[in-house]
Amino acid sequence: MKTKKRKSGEHQYLEFINFINKKGYEKMGLMTSWAWYDDPKRLAFMISRYKFVSKMFFDFKRVAEIGCGDGFGSRVVSESVGHLDCYDFDIELLESAKITQKKSKNKINFYFHDILKNKLKKKYDGIYSLDVFEHIEKRKEKKFLNNIINSLDRNGVLILGTPSLESQKYASKFSKLGHVNCKSQKDFKKLLEKYFKNVFAFSMNDEVLHTGFSKMSHYNLLICCK
Repeated sequence: MKTKKRKSGEHQYLEFINFINKKGYEKMGLMTSWAWYDDPKRLAFMISRYKFVSKMFFDFKRVAEIGCGDGFGSRVVSESVGHLDCYDFDIELLESAKITQKKSKNKINFYFHDILKNKLKKKYDGIYSLDVFEHIEKRKEKKFLNNIINSLDRNGVLILGTPSLESQKYASKFSKLGHVNCKSQKDFKKLLEKYFKNVFAFSMNDEVLHTGFSKMSHYNLLICCK
């Protein structure tokens, strides 16, 4: 089939134009639409965390996300894993995710679930939870962790990501909303070592992942292995 030439602009963009004319523009979710309006760079930070998870869980067969929000970052992980189930207890965010992610090349399942009440009904070889732990009251963190651990396979891996305690001094008013349990990397690692044999800690500042001085880290990512 002969490719039609464009009247102006670069010829290679015709494929994109034809695709969008056929499929329509992508939509952003409830949270990410607001972030794109209020502070667009926040989306770059968020996506970089999901990219980290996608690399660590590459080729994992069954993966779950706890606290998926509107599912914006979930699609990044779905590109690298065999099967992805995403859970949240916020109905409006879940409905937003189902609408905006239905065009994803890889099927993503979205389910209502409160991890503070029960473990998941399925077992997974990988579970991740980003920007959730800091919203869990300290008195409930044991329940949170136990329910996740009981949803992992025997050799399952957990990735947790959360703003550092030190970052809260510089966090915006919106970012601080609901943050009731931020920890230093040292204390967070110490807590998780009570539940896992090996815990590997990484730091992030904006999109940059590093293993530098943890007290200068704005975000902590911990890989937990049984």
